[in-house]
Amino acid sequence: MFDGVRTLYRLTRGERVAEDRPTPSTVIADGPHRHLRRCGTDDDLTKARSSGRTPVLLVPPLAVPARCYDLSPDMSVVAFLLSTGRIPYVVDFGEMGYADRHLGFEAFFDDIVPEAIGHVIADFDGGTGQVDIAAWSLGGTVAFLTVGAHPDLPVRSITGIGTPLNYSLVQPYPIVKRIVRPIGPAPVKYTLKAMGGIPGPLVRFAYRATAWERELKKPGYIMRNADNTEALARMQVIDWFQDALPGYPGRLAEQMWENLVYRDELAGGVLDFDGRRVDLTSIGVPIQLFGSHRDAIVSWAAARHGVEIFADSAEVHFSTVETSHLGLIAGSDASGQTWPRIDAFLSSLDRVDA
Repeated sequence: MFDGVRTLYRLTRGERVAEDRPTPSTVIADGPHRHLRRCGTDDDLTKARSSGRTPVLLVPPLAVPARCYDLSPDMSVVAFLLSTGRIPYVVDFGEMGYADRHLGFEAFFDDIVPEAIGHVIADFDGGTGQVDIAAWSLGGTVAFLTVGAHPDLPVRSITGIGTPLNYSLVQPYPIVKRIVRPIGPAPVKYTLKAMGGIPGPLVRFAYRATAWERELKKPGYIMRNADNTEALARMQVIDWFQDALPGYPGRLAEQMWENLVYRDELAGGVLDFDGRRVDLTSIGVPIQLFGSHRDAIVSWAAARHGVEIFADSAEVHFSTVETSHLGLIAGSDASGQTWPRIDAFLSSLDRVDA
């Protein structure tokens, strides 16, 4: 009982009830919006190299901290990949502010992510091998755009987890599109331009709004778990994650509105960024996709639409894991279903390469 009281007291003071223990990592490259880390120890790297397993590059969503892949020891796809003998690398785009308003999708798929792929392969095997890409949410969109724009990149496969691939199937975008149809896309675009993007506080408010039931139930959850430090630590990790969401840069926010929502280009697989054309339907590497009917941010249908986009050019696997958007990549549902399926997919590619 006294332990529970002490835990509740620490919560009221804003203290963490469990120590933050990120997976050990080494900085491989650094620069504006392109901080790259290799996760694991030197022994992990040696074993992975000797086993011949392909390294995995984890691409985070935009407006989400890269720690989404390593929230805590039991909510870490990074730790899971290490346990399977693979070396994960994480590229971190960092904070986005008004000074970054010039950044569009092109900065990520033409520059930042291709550069990260080059660094990963150079670090892992001297530049002779390939890399598997795994990405959650909008990070998957960036990954697909990267490979679609640069089919010669040494990418062996792409895994998209809860990635929206048809915005007409994600609420409230169809409603917004109908409302603005009489006036066209320009007013929204110019508003985003004037704001320099979507600021972090607005992103955080919107994310919390999708999980309003969790917020309402939180006081009761805390009282029921006053003696359960692990449960409260997981709650704090999710709270930290929600409070750390950065914003979207201006040009990218404009492109999301005009290319992805208003013009529905992503759904058709061919996108035009002011003359820079990217064809996703030509991607030829194996693809794995995940979706959930319980995802309040990306509908199951929007995630599964990727099967239609890639079916003519690539081998596509789709899996359903019934959980929340964050639960697809972190938590008990991810550890029990998503992560093992990622490993099975990558292991099947290992057997082909052997």
